[in-house]
Amino acid sequence: MLKWDDNHYPANNARLIDMLLDTDEPLKNITEETQELFNQIYQPLKPQTTTQKRKLQEKFWSLISTDFTIDDNKEIGFQIEGNQICPYWKTELDRQYDRLQKVTGNYISVTQFGARGDGKTDSTAAFKLAFGNGGKKVFVPEGVYLVKGLKLPSWTLLVGAGKGRTVIRLHDNAPRRRTLLANKNPISGNRNISVEGLTLDWNIERLKPGQKSATGNNFSSCLTYANVQNGWVKNVEAINPGLHCFDISSSFYSYAGDGTKAKGGSSSIWLDQVSGYGFGDDGVTTHHSDNIFISNSHFRDPGGRSHKEGFSNSNGFEIDDGSRNVWLTNNSSSRCFGGVEIKAHATSSAAAGVHISGHLSVNDNRAFNFRHIGHHHEDDEESKSAYSITAQKLVAIHPVHTELYKNSSPRALVVSGYRNVAVNRFLFVGDPQYDYRNETVASIQFRAANVALANGRIQGFRSVKTDLTIASGEKNVRNVLVQNVHSYHSASELLDLGKDDSTVQINNILRAET
Repeated sequence: MLKWDDNHYPANNARLIDMLLDTDEPLKNITEETQELFNQIYQPLKPQTTTQKRKLQEKFWSLISTDFTIDDNKEIGFQIEGNQICPYWKTELDRQYDRLQKVTGNYISVTQFGARGDGKTDSTAAFKLAFGNGGKKVFVPEGVYLVKGLKLPSWTLLVGAGKGRTVIRLHDNAPRRRTLLANKNPISGNRNISVEGLTLDWNIERLKPGQKSATGNNFSSCLTYANVQNGWVKNVEAINPGLHCFDISSSFYSYAGDGTKAKGGSSSIWLDQVSGYGFGDDGVTTHHSDNIFISNSHFRDPGGRSHKEGFSNSNGFEIDDGSRNVWLTNNSSSRCFGGVEIKAHATSSAAAGVHISGHLSVNDNRAFNFRHIGHHHEDDEESKSAYSITAQKLVAIHPVHTELYKNSSPRALVVSGYRNVAVNRFLFVGDPQYDYRNETVASIQFRAANVALANGRIQGFRSVKTDLTIASGEKNVRNVLVQNVHSYHSASELLDLGKDDSTVQINNILRAET
């Protein structure tokens, strides 16, 4: 069994992924290939209507919600910077960062206001004085600083001496619902905030053994940006949060039904070289927010304590309810339930317009999991929002069973309920000695449609029944393209189709033992 080094350095992910895929092809060429593949399977969005009556709970959430709309755009809209693909709007975000640097002026040290990095002194008041009303560049020297929760005003740059050197830790007396670091005004909103070069410790040890670690909605995390315009998190580590390491969110989560999103979402946020472990739910998550870029980051070993034991949907990277135009590049995950999960709850809109370029998953239960819960089966209403995913350069190494979610079978890829999905350039590697219990490696299922899976290799899954399962049928999967997929030393059966394969196109698939 391959074991992941806990000190993995995610800045090397791009090079490592290319090495595993055995490619030196320019990223621009691969992305254009993915675009062509997406165009092949793409079908325009159809307006959806609902026949279900809104439940009382959904009526309540509708007070803080608005309509969810999707940009029906066939173009990915990218720019290349070195070995990394970036969204087109990053140019303006970089300009806003330059403005932040100028507005905040010279550094001031939080120790000038009485903070002590001795791991004993409550420094909450000192940080508050240092932040003032914003417009400050606050430096936090090496040490361990106890606080009862910090609120960042607009135009604030908070910088430490580096991960593991500067540690901000929640005080033992902080309530369970407390977020360690958040923006000051989640209702009216904040703008231009950056947190850089430090470790955030939620101090889960202050809770009673076995106590559920989170209280609900978007509380109990290490860092939350709620209703933030222009935000950055760079070179930050988050440890043992009750809920999430990093949550890019709206003022509150909303569950007003598919076709809605919460008001007060964040926009134009970049997380780079962030990492974390021990999270109660997810490493990084997004909710009801737009234009999010997450790069060169790594999450591992969730604690899962915000869920019932054995039912922990704890993902390294989760793009969740009502998120739009999200980019994930050159990230990695290990020993999570999901490496990357793009999803939504049944009573919310799905994430839409998500682009992955380069991800390395090691020993996650479900490396890549795309689904809209509650909109899968033939009696469910079809999702109004689960559209448009492009994913390239995906590597899944040895997916495994997990105590986090005991009844979940390992998968390299699952696509459920989403439409207009292109997966290009992938490598799925199993452990030939591992017992996969006669399952499958990758599955396209539960009313997914307009899906392409191309230019990939599956190997080493000796104890699975099938490498790829496509549950095709009249009210199930339709319009699927599989091409240039090769299986080596893996399942005895490469492809298993459903009841009606008339809308499945197969080009150049190969199974070989040598």
